[in-house]
Amino acid sequence: MSMFGMSNCIRSCRMIPMHRGSYRMRIYERENFMGQMHEMMDDCDNCMDRYRMPHCQSCHVMDGNWLMYEQPQYRGRMWHFRPGEYRSFSNMGGMRFMSMRRIMDSWY
Repeated sequence: MSMFGMSNCIRSCRMIPMHRGSYRMRIYERENFMGQMHEMMDDCDNCMDRYRMPHCQSCHVMDGNWLMYEQPQYRGRMWHFRPGEYRSFSNMGGMRFMSMRRIMDSWY
């Protein structure tokens, strides 16, 4: 797997606070909350299929904790997003997120 830039070891670990309640996130096609915008309240396995959005380059997480993946179907590298504004993903290695899922309390 190292030839694909992946490793078979855990490089970081963090506790994610349990969230009970609604989940809301706005995703944007371009940096700085520009371009198409869609508000999400549930998982999305493919942004292109659901929203006709080729990729997501900024977001505003209003409620809950989310995992965003670089490929459809929750594959590839992932990042954890907690409530806050994320104006640009270019400082995250230029990742373009293609699928998102909520971190649910049923995972605990």
